[in-house]
Amino acid sequence: MGTSRMFRVFVALGSVFMILLIIFYWDDVGAAHLYLHTSVPPGPRVPLPAPKQRPHTPQTPSFLSDIDAFVNQFLEPGTGEPTDPVPVDTGNQSEKAGEAYVPRREWKIHLTPVAAELRERQEHRRRLLQEMCSNESVSFPGKNRSFDDIPNKELDHLIVDDRHGVIYCYVPKVACSNWKRIMIVLSESLLRDGVPQRDPQAVPRDLVHNSSMHFTFNKFWRRYGKFAKHLMKVKLKKYTKFIFVRDPFVRLISAYRDKFEQRNENFYQKFAQVILRRFANQPTPPATVDEAAAAGVHVSFSHFVRYLLDPQTEKAAPFNEHWRQVHRLCHPCQIQYDFVGHLETAEEDAEHLLRQLRVDNVVEFPTSSRNLTNSSWESEWFGSIPLEERRELYRLYEPDFRLFGYDRPDALLNE
Repeated sequence: MGTSRMFRVFVALGSVFMILLIIFYWDDVGAAHLYLHTSVPPGPRVPLPAPKQRPHTPQTPSFLSDIDAFVNQFLEPGTGEPTDPVPVDTGNQSEKAGEAYVPRREWKIHLTPVAAELRERQEHRRRLLQEMCSNESVSFPGKNRSFDDIPNKELDHLIVDDRHGVIYCYVPKVACSNWKRIMIVLSESLLRDGVPQRDPQAVPRDLVHNSSMHFTFNKFWRRYGKFAKHLMKVKLKKYTKFIFVRDPFVRLISAYRDKFEQRNENFYQKFAQVILRRFANQPTPPATVDEAAAAGVHVSFSHFVRYLLDPQTEKAAPFNEHWRQVHRLCHPCQIQYDFVGHLETAEEDAEHLLRQLRVDNVVEFPTSSRNLTNSSWESEWFGSIPLEERRELYRLYEPDFRLFGYDRPDALLNE
């Protein structure tokens, strides 16, 4: 009798433990993650006449196939053209409404096609990327590695919007603030009085670059654990991936102007003081950026270039994102981008992209009134840089020039 009572006690305690474990798992991982462990229903059931009986063979669904099925139920393969006809289904609409990707009610359908010139521009840029990635004359570290070999810390520039199936790799000094604003609006990650912020220009500047506002690939490990890389690859296959770039030398000038000509205390402490000690004969530079400005001490563009060329710089730490090469930020030989925008054609490209994403009725690309760095200034800025340093700097950024179709600046590199 005592043994039977003890058995019932253990059964009851075990049941309570399992219930608590399920509740804890739900709270910790979330409904979507619990759902990943269940087999995905194939869709609405339609009665079929006299189906043939087949012997039932129980199968245990694999976790990876469940991830694929989970993502597939929300997204269709490919991005399609904005003018693709939308299939109309008169039957089972109430059932399918629960399975459809709900945010698509925002999508805009255009009756006119995208201009042929814009389509051809994108085809050329994508084709060029593929050709350069397979061209042995274009060489840089990590070019031939697989996506699985990319360290997690190098995936922090890939922002994901699951609501609309979009992945954006942001490149600092290439209108990334405005594109981050758009990603915040699309993902509805910023609420005002419980309502998603709809105006990109109303997103405060201090929140634009706040990492908590963006869901990036490097955060997948924390949420999905050892299945993170597989889920990344599923999203890369299904989502629309885009990137914006600009002339590499002009981007460097823009980074210098923003971080060293402006009074930026953070960059002064982390970079300017190092540059002043190493290249400006300032063994004890002023303690703050304001003191440096008052004393007339500043980092020149020539100092900045020498800092970039010095092998000691990257031995201490990788380049800061504002002057790190684009191929190191966004891995274009491992990720097949669907849209490649150029800052030089930003307005046309932005309009084309938002239309391709079918969200141009939801958000508009903010126009900028800031003093943009112009490519025509290159000769002026590089006039004080010795020829050999210009050539060495070009070699450092040559992969970006060639991958994204920017001409070699012969006027700067030839005598």
